[in-house]
Amino acid sequence: MKRVDDFRLRLGSHELVPIMVGGMGVDISTAELSLEAARLGGIGHISDAMVPTVSDRRFNTKFVKNKLKQYKFNVANSDKSVVQFDLGLLAEATAMHVGKTMEAKRGPGLVFINCMEKLTMNGPKETLRVRLQAAMDHGIDGITLAAGLHLGSFALIQDHPRFNDVKLGIIVSSLRALQLFLKKNARTGRMPDYVVVEGPLAGGHLGFGMDWAAFDLASIMVEIRDWLQAEQLDIPLIPAGGIFTGSDAVNFLEMGAAAVQVATRFTVTDECGLPEDVQQEYFKASEDDIEVNGISPTGYPMRMLKNSPAIGSGIRPNCEAFGYLLDAKGNCQYIDAYNREVAAHPEAAKVKVMDKTCLCTHMRNFDCWTCGHYTYRLKDTTRKNEDGNYQILSAEHVFNDYRYSTGNTIALPPEVAA
Repeated sequence: MKRVDDFRLRLGSHELVPIMVGGMGVDISTAELSLEAARLGGIGHISDAMVPTVSDRRFNTKFVKNKLKQYKFNVANSDKSVVQFDLGLLAEATAMHVGKTMEAKRGPGLVFINCMEKLTMNGPKETLRVRLQAAMDHGIDGITLAAGLHLGSFALIQDHPRFNDVKLGIIVSSLRALQLFLKKNARTGRMPDYVVVEGPLAGGHLGFGMDWAAFDLASIMVEIRDWLQAEQLDIPLIPAGGIFTGSDAVNFLEMGAAAVQVATRFTVTDECGLPEDVQQEYFKASEDDIEVNGISPTGYPMRMLKNSPAIGSGIRPNCEAFGYLLDAKGNCQYIDAYNREVAAHPEAAKVKVMDKTCLCTHMRNFDCWTCGHYTYRLKDTTRKNEDGNYQILSAEHVFNDYRYSTGNTIALPPEVAA
């Protein structure tokens, strides 16, 4: 009976354990989590989602405070077009996050950064270019392009001296999306080094509509695999979304996948950025506690726990401090929804906004509990303590369970002495 460890992922000169830990923002996939994956011979991700906010938390910088101070005059204004990120400071925040992580890297694996196109930051092209180039400048091993088609992203960095050195990959949820990406980026003469095929059971934002349940990861991967073979394109495929056991992973590896991307089981590890009280909510969740909704201002459906504090919260938009989802004209769907509710309830001290949420503030505060479909199975991966809480796992334990398990089994952690 085969194990994940019987396979290897080859990326250029690197031979890796075929386990990639997904890039969960905002600092849920921490540097510590990514470094453990790399130490163990796989690939870990950090995320550049809201990187000035992450820098403030990690390095005691004052990027958010100073931005709010600069634009405080605009707080009561519904027009946020004036609220701009200083590109030099954005590069500085990315440099600190990436640079410190890469300095700490040990072991044979790699550390990548997950870069979301939907973080438009009131300057989509300019801010994306800065984030990509700063990550490359400071030694990142690879960049996974996420949350968008990234039709122009290669062009933004094609003049960078590391353009052909850094591993570059794209997340897609359909063959059509991959075809569009390859066609648009063909002019750069650069193929992606890998393609993450994300299915409908993934956590957080989904590349599907509300009909997500009609799709199946294995079918999508096979369709893309067969098309690549017909086109004689040798691009490693990495399926993601709902791969909960080592045996699940082996099934995909035997289908021709080069590796698997996994994340849900790492949300309840010591190295993950989620606070422990939130991790306990993940452990306690039942299948009925998980939903796919449309509250994200990005326009993508998002999977999360139904009891997330972000759902129905009517906090005032905090774009002067954050503003990561403002489009090129300074618009955000949450601002529109919030203003609508304020106008409809002029006497209310606090309004409820059910259809959208202030994703920046709630992700920053770990109040938007995004999760994978199989989060309800997490309780079966650990032990319950005498106080009723569940034992938090180590990233090494979860990684090695994926790597060595067989027969759809999940190894429980060692019992903690009373």
